[in-house]
Amino acid sequence: MILKKFPFPIYYLLLPLLFLYTSCKKELKEDLEFPKNSKYKQQVALAETYFENQNYDSAFYYYNKIKTTSDTNQGPNKIIYALLKMATIEQLKGDYSSSETTATEALSYLQTEKNQSYHCYLYNLLGINYENLYAYKEAVFYYKKAFQMATDPIQKAVLKNNIATVNLEQGNYMDAIAALDSLSGQKTVQQNKENYARVLDNLGYSYFKIENPRAATYLNHALEIRTELQEDYGLTKSYLHLSEYFADKNPTKSNTYAKIAYDKATKTNNVEGRLKSLSLMIQNNPKSSFRIASKNYFRINDSLNQARQKAKNQFAKIKYDAAKERDENLKLKAQNSATELKLVRQKNQKYIALIALLVLTTAIVFLVTYFRTKNKLTKIEAMYDTETRISKKLHDELANDVYQTMLFTTNLDWKDRTEKETLLQNLDQIYLRTRNISKENSTIPTDEGYETNLKEMLNSYGTQNIKVILKYNGDIDWLQLTAIKKIALYRTLQELMVNMRKHSKCTFAVIGFENQQNTLLISYTDNGIGFTKTLNLKNGLSNVENRIDAIKGTITFASETNKSFRVTITIPK
Repeated sequence: MILKKFPFPIYYLLLPLLFLYTSCKKELKEDLEFPKNSKYKQQVALAETYFENQNYDSAFYYYNKIKTTSDTNQGPNKIIYALLKMATIEQLKGDYSSSETTATEALSYLQTEKNQSYHCYLYNLLGINYENLYAYKEAVFYYKKAFQMATDPIQKAVLKNNIATVNLEQGNYMDAIAALDSLSGQKTVQQNKENYARVLDNLGYSYFKIENPRAATYLNHALEIRTELQEDYGLTKSYLHLSEYFADKNPTKSNTYAKIAYDKATKTNNVEGRLKSLSLMIQNNPKSSFRIASKNYFRINDSLNQARQKAKNQFAKIKYDAAKERDENLKLKAQNSATELKLVRQKNQKYIALIALLVLTTAIVFLVTYFRTKNKLTKIEAMYDTETRISKKLHDELANDVYQTMLFTTNLDWKDRTEKETLLQNLDQIYLRTRNISKENSTIPTDEGYETNLKEMLNSYGTQNIKVILKYNGDIDWLQLTAIKKIALYRTLQELMVNMRKHSKCTFAVIGFENQQNTLLISYTDNGIGFTKTLNLKNGLSNVENRIDAIKGTITFASETNKSFRVTITIPK
């Protein structure tokens, strides 16, 4: 029989994992730097305290809490450590399948973790689980992987011992003896008495299995060392191996060793040790103690099975509750995130609306300012053009007539009736020119008298040599047009008539008015010299285009050189 070395409840006294556990705990202090009074620090402190006091249910709860609340983006080492301790607790409770599942979960996080202590600890943990599940091939595989990661000579010795025990359980006694005999001769092993005793005890038991008389020497030497160390768990193993050794040779002595093993196992709460010692006592079968030993065996075995099942259910419930809590937290976070996103979107929409309103207001202010400035400039330009035109007319037309009249009066013979009539005609001509200039630049009435003023203005450009013809049947309701459109039309026709008088050299001009459904159509035609670039650029026709464009109308020019000049104007009602 080979006593399982891992269900022992005081986990940190197990030498096969002592150095691995110490390394992981050291790495926790070095790698997991928690802020003061942080939840992580509090949870780790509670979990470690419960673990060391063998309150494994509470320890498992807090390790699982650490696992579910840790953020993988900040590094997986917190989660790895928690999973290792959870797997260890499940192993201590004899739930090797659950421990293997938890350890495998930790294995998925080790891909990015370079800490060799974590790797070594986890692989050894898996090896122990598979060994207890009788998956010896897998157990050896993970023990060897742990050996590759081990950095301490004692760690390597412990892992070699674990591989030897697997060979021992498989019946490969010679392989086990070869490995253990080599270990027993190493100084590093001999200097660590606890580990040395373990190697000697397993070596003696291996010799016992092949009925080699050297077995007693190694078993007794291991017992002496453990008695000196007062290490009750190791003593339980030694007394059980000695009980097996003397089972056929001296049943009474075997029974005595079995009773001592039972007492040691009871003291350390080593349930499997108690069961094995009871089975040896039943095997030795003294009639006086058979019934008592059998009753105790079955009672303890039932209690062990119940405790394992209870622990398995409890750990499963802790995992389930933690997963449920995590899912609820994730759901709540998702809801909070959705709410926050909605609030952010609403806030952003307000900002966007505010910015849009600000941009719109700025654009409106800019456009208003721009058009006001443009209109002001247009008015200034129009005033300048008007002043220039009046000045030019006064200089070109009126000033010359006044000067000629003044010269004429200097040599006037007041007694000559003919000369007096000539003077009166000249003065009358000056008056007419002055009145025309005044009319051209005076305020345009846009009320009921608009039509009359328009006709008078057009007819005023007729002379003895130029005949002005109006084609108008009186069907236009001028009140439908706005004042701005009336003024624009008036000034446009005035510009055309001035152009006609000064440049066209025509003998007649025809102006037509046609009332259409949505527009007013005005046509101008003369028989002058026609359209030229000079006419367009220098004689005010560009102003004509601007006026019509301003009221959303259209104006087109058509001409045949030395034949005619035609203009078509449409104005929306």
